[in-house]
Amino acid sequence: MKYNLWVLLFILCQFAGNSQQENSSEISRYFEDQFYIGTGINFLTERPTGVVQNSLSYNLQLGFIKDIPINKARNFGLGLGLGYATNSYFSNIRADNSGGEIAYSILDSDDFRRNKLETHAIEMPLEIRWRTSTATEYKFWRIYGGLRFAYIFAGSSKLVLETENSLNITDDTIRFSNSDIRDFQYGLTLSFGYNTFNIHSYYSLNPLLNDGVVLDNGESIDTRVFRIGIIFYIL
Repeated sequence: MKYNLWVLLFILCQFAGNSQQENSSEISRYFEDQFYIGTGINFLTERPTGVVQNSLSYNLQLGFIKDIPINKARNFGLGLGLGYATNSYFSNIRADNSGGEIAYSILDSDDFRRNKLETHAIEMPLEIRWRTSTATEYKFWRIYGGLRFAYIFAGSSKLVLETENSLNITDDTIRFSNSDIRDFQYGLTLSFGYNTFNIHSYYSLNPLLNDGVVLDNGESIDTRVFRIGIIFYIL
C-alpha cells in the first residue's frame, strides 16, 4: 500500500513538473504590440514658393504587426505588418481638373474656405524593435524604428469656395479623383514611449505627387510629408 502511494505521488509530481515547464515555456514565448492605432498631424515640407498650410492636416492609421523576437530575452526583434491609413493635406495649392488634365495654381487666402488633398492607403510597416518588456511586465519603454511602405488606392482633391448671391452666402464644392497622387509612397518611421502613450513620427522619402507635376508658373511640386503624432500598441 505504501509502495503504491509513493508511486502515485511520484507520478503526480512528474505531471506537475511537466505542466509547470509547459506554462513557463508558453510564457517565455510571449509577443508584444501586435495591433496599433494612431493619429497625427501632417506637415508639408519642401513646399513651392508661396504655398502655405491651413486648417488641420490629419492622419488616422490602424493595423496589425507580426512581432518577431530575435534574441533569447525577447526584448529585441523585428515587426512586419499590414494596415490602413487616411491622410488629409490642407493647403492653398489648387488642383483644377479641366479637359482631362489637372492644372495647379496657388490660391489667395480670400479666394476659398477649404482646400485639401486626401488619400486612402494600404500600408506595410517594417520595424526594428527594442523594449524593456518581460513576460509579466506590461509597462515598459520601447523604441521602434524602420520603414513604412504605402499603396495609395484612392485619392482626391477638394475645394470649397464661398459663393455670394443676392440672397445669401453659400458653399460651392469642387471635388474629383486626383490621378497625380503618387501610387507608391515610402518613408522612415520612429516610435518611442512608455506604457500606453507613444510618440510616432514619419518622414516621406519620395514626393507626394508624381514626378513632373508643376504649378502654372512652372515651379515643380516636390512636396514631401513630415508627420508627428501618437500611437497606441495593443497585444
